[in-house]
Amino acid sequence: MKFVPLSGNEVYCYAIIKEVNKKVSSKGGAYLDLNLSDATGTINAKLWDYNEAVHDQYAAGDIVKVAGVITDFNGAKQLRISKIRHTHDGDDVNMADLVKTAEYPPQKMYDELYTMASSFENATLKTIVTALLDDKKEKLLYYPAAYRLHHAMLGGLLYHTLSVVRLCQKVAEIYPTVDKELLLSGAILHDIGKTDELEAATSGTSTGYSIEGNLIGHLAGGAVLIATAAQKLGIYDQPEIRLLMHMSLSHHGVPEYGAAVYPAFLEAEILSQCDNLDATVYEFEAETEKLEKDGFSGRVPFLDNRKVYNHARKEQKGTKLF
Repeated sequence: MKFVPLSGNEVYCYAIIKEVNKKVSSKGGAYLDLNLSDATGTINAKLWDYNEAVHDQYAAGDIVKVAGVITDFNGAKQLRISKIRHTHDGDDVNMADLVKTAEYPPQKMYDELYTMASSFENATLKTIVTALLDDKKEKLLYYPAAYRLHHAMLGGLLYHTLSVVRLCQKVAEIYPTVDKELLLSGAILHDIGKTDELEAATSGTSTGYSIEGNLIGHLAGGAVLIATAAQKLGIYDQPEIRLLMHMSLSHHGVPEYGAAVYPAFLEAEILSQCDNLDATVYEFEAETEKLEKDGFSGRVPFLDNRKVYNHARKEQKGTKLF
């Protein structure tokens, strides 16, 4: 988070509320527990002695100006809020400072995926992939790929999807036994269920999980989207449909990470590996760019609680798609 110094040890910032809950302290007083974010990161914040009549009401997705003191709590930074309000027209707020954005235009990424699918020789794969891209286009142009973790940014879902597709293309060039069109179709659609799993504003900020996201998730949800679209198109009986459904259900690799089943054929396994590789590369880059040369991060939960080391042998500029 980017903070501006005030007097003493107090700071202020503009932020988006990612999550807010009204709670009761051990002394019986009301307080707000908030997760705030900007383009540089997130921080947990507490507004003690909360009084709705004095402080106003707040919801996920609201843009606010907050002031307070940064403290340490259980090894993590936390903001103790002294003042909070909604922003207004007179505030100098730049959305680019609040929302991290993919380096590449969403429309350009979408067009590449759509052009690729339109070129497939397999009629079933071409039909189902282009139909779902058409149906989900509006959300795809701004949706993040996650609530908190990899590619949680404006256009992040397309950014991650295209990265996985590019990886799968390279793998298919090396191994001639791979059904390339099946693999690329699975790669394009593997996270399509996130358009129903996540709740997101057009700014690209996810404010949490939908009811469907909490009850079903994007792996099973993606398989349902594929099946439903195939039924409407009259192609549900084609073998490619169940293969794509399996790739959606299995792309997290193992049940421990949410997969409904293990990958049962080569293209499903390759997709799972490429999906994990792209997410892992993103997290390594995100942690490394915070560090000075020869610096170590804290333990990163997504990376199995490893500490990341910055050897500084390459400049950190992120993946280049175009």
